Amino acid sequence: MSKRNLLFIRDVFLFTFTAFGGAQAHLALLLKYFVKQNKFVTEEELLELNALAQVLPGPASTQTLVGIGYKVGGLKLAIVTFLIWILPSAALMTFAAVTFAKVDQKEKFVEILKYVQPIALGIVAFGAFNLARRVLVTQLTVFLAVAAVIVTLVLRNAYVFPMAILLGGIISSAIGTPKEESDIRVKLFSNINPKKLIYFFGVLLFLALLGAIINRTSPFSLPIRLFENFYRNGIVIFGGGQVLVPLMFTEFVEMKHYLSSSGFLSGFALQQALPGPTFSFTSYLGALSMRNFGYGLTGQILGGVVGVIGINLPGLILVLFIVPFWEDLKKITRIKYSLTGINAVSVGFIIAAFILLVIPVGLNILSMCIMVVTFLVLNYTRISTPLIVLAGILIGYFL
Repeated sequence: MSKRNLLFIRDVFLFTFTAFGGAQAHLALLLKYFVKQNKFVTEEELLELNALAQVLPGPASTQTLVGIGYKVGGLKLAIVTFLIWILPSAALMTFAAVTFAKVDQKEKFVEILKYVQPIALGIVAFGAFNLARRVLVTQLTVFLAVAAVIVTLVLRNAYVFPMAILLGGIISSAIGTPKEESDIRVKLFSNINPKKLIYFFGVLLFLALLGAIINRTSPFSLPIRLFENFYRNGIVIFGGGQVLVPLMFTEFVEMKHYLSSSGFLSGFALQQALPGPTFSFTSYLGALSMRNFGYGLTGQILGGVVGVIGINLPGLILVLFIVPFWEDLKKITRIKYSLTGINAVSVGFIIAAFILLVIPVGLNILSMCIMVVTFLVLNYTRISTPLIVLAGILIGYFL
């Protein structure tokens, strides 16, 4: 491996263990480590990769970082970059799930994190507020967001999410895109390898079919169903970690009852205190789901692996497939206009998630005060999310 690639790997490690604060903060660190310090890519290349990640479903920070790795050293370095970035936080979240699940430690774990759950609600509210302020600027976007809230709360079905995302993108694209785009669109899609798309969606269909065929009592049934759940959600998550939470909560807690709302919120809040990708939260969900269905330590670790690989795989495949013809893709305004609707629907999902998350926590005065204070601190100060979560953990431990 060349000296340049080794330097790049070193900087990936540094980025991984200092990347607090979500995708927006991550972009500043990407600029610091990979543009200013060692000039692995230009600032223009970084911003273009970030724009590509915003167009695609999946984890934006992960896709941007993997895209840089691909530009610096090709496919092998891109995969090594992904593993370095994802493994530390995924391992910690899997360990947290295993610890939470132990009967003799569960009550202590819940007691320590009792103030963290309303903090998590404040974080979700802050994410919804910020995204809504940027996205809901027209009557159409407000309508799509409200429709997404209503449909989510009424139907409570996992396939509501991909259908709503698709419809939101189609509606906003149809209304806003100039008609002269057709020629460019044909040129773009003439560059796409149809076999790759078949593989991409074929994995989803195969896993869904396999999960339906295998008897629910089989020890292989739940891991396959979990992988299908995570992979499917990885295809439809636009907007990164903010949208991950409502999708996961609705499907895993409200619909399928894989885990409790308190377990979900505790894990989400803990993840906010860790560096690395928000999507590593799925390793916690996978591990705890396996434990709640009677699987032992090996099964729980498998659940953690299934969760983090399943949710990241679609975005990883897409960014590595699409980088070669990104120059054509970014010229198409139809995609830009479809993102307006997709983002509006995503805001609706977050609002619906907030409503669903508040119900199990309750509307007692203490929880509401903690939630409101968290929101105000995030909105009006520069205190970072990890420090707030850490404060909540310490208060729960000592009081």
